[in-house]
Amino acid sequence: MVALENVELLAPAGAMPQLRAALRYGADAVYGGLTRFGLRAKAGNFTYEELEEALRLTHGAGKRFYLTLNILPGDEELKDLVSAAEKAYHMGVDGAIVADLGAFSVLRERVPQLPLHVSTQANILNVPAARVFVRLGAKRLVLARELSLKQIAFIRQALPENVELEAFVHGAMCMAYSGRCMLSDHLIGRGGNSGACAQPCRWQYHLVEEKRPGEVIAAEEDGRGTSIFSARDLNMLSHLPDLLASGVTSLKIEGRMKTAYYVSHVVSCYRQALDALRLGEDKYLEVLPGLEKELEKASHRVSDTGFYYGRPIPSGGAEGVTQTMEYVADVDGWSDGLLRLTVKNRFYVGDTLEVLMPGGYRPLTVSEITDMETGERVGTVSVAGKRVAVPCPFKAEQGDYVRGPNRNHIETGNNNE
Repeated sequence: MVALENVELLAPAGAMPQLRAALRYGADAVYGGLTRFGLRAKAGNFTYEELEEALRLTHGAGKRFYLTLNILPGDEELKDLVSAAEKAYHMGVDGAIVADLGAFSVLRERVPQLPLHVSTQANILNVPAARVFVRLGAKRLVLARELSLKQIAFIRQALPENVELEAFVHGAMCMAYSGRCMLSDHLIGRGGNSGACAQPCRWQYHLVEEKRPGEVIAAEEDGRGTSIFSARDLNMLSHLPDLLASGVTSLKIEGRMKTAYYVSHVVSCYRQALDALRLGEDKYLEVLPGLEKELEKASHRVSDTGFYYGRPIPSGGAEGVTQTMEYVADVDGWSDGLLRLTVKNRFYVGDTLEVLMPGGYRPLTVSEITDMETGERVGTVSVAGKRVAVPCPFKAEQGDYVRGPNRNHIETGNNNE
């Protein structure tokens, strides 16, 4: 097993709020993109000015920032991509994630001191492919998502010790080969390989039989239909010892399109799991049931372990999105026994809420709600952006979150095996 002090928890930073959340809730490193050249064009991303601030915050916290430059560029884009990498290097990024072999070779020549990580989109599936990128100067390999733990271990043994391996540990999975999908481009002209994926794999589909034109056949697994191209989410929280035993040193959470609340929630769970594992596998197994239940509280699809233990059983489509609790408010501050909140979703007097903070959460029963604009006491609040105060016996800080009962929750039978 990899020495736990060398294990990195890597979190998505789609924009500044997500970056702050990742750092606050225990990530060792973050990855994010500029407004061009990354595969999440619809994420908030960073201007150069914002990147400068992001690097100040990240390095001030003793963490690392990796820049995503993983589009598959044409010649007309390559020059600008290299210029962006040069500028980002001089600003202080800790590495760049690159998928295209041509971009990789040019960056190695033009910005030789910039550490390069090979994106999962490069589809590294075997030792020869891994060795090619190592010879070209890769510091880290983000392995193809289709590899099993045995295959990862085999690659690890064949490489120099100073080469780092990174693998996904949690989040959405593409239905395409390591994310190289043409479906969005084909259907609506938005290329996933240039960062503009519309996620049509999540859409609902019907069938038409060739000899029955115009006769639409519903392909339904339940009353909500089925997304027949859509993969389940990945969840390896229960299998961290196996993942580390394979030789992976960086555990990557997917989600640059996710909210800061989601990033906080998932990073917190994996941080607690890794910290427990540092104290011994018995301690990890002790906290694991509670953390598994905790992950259910955030929005997610039914999950499995991807390809790590062999091919996943076909799901027939990701079976909808579920969460056992709902994000209801941001914490603005606490003083004199009152918790000041900005409302996101409805909650009521009498609800038992949970205040999510680094290291876990604390329960809070709502005894009263005061509208901070009018001073009026109300029985419920539902308008997003409304600022209210709630009595709270413990201190909470800006950057903490409040969640409450999800009254629309439908149990889907999550399967982590």
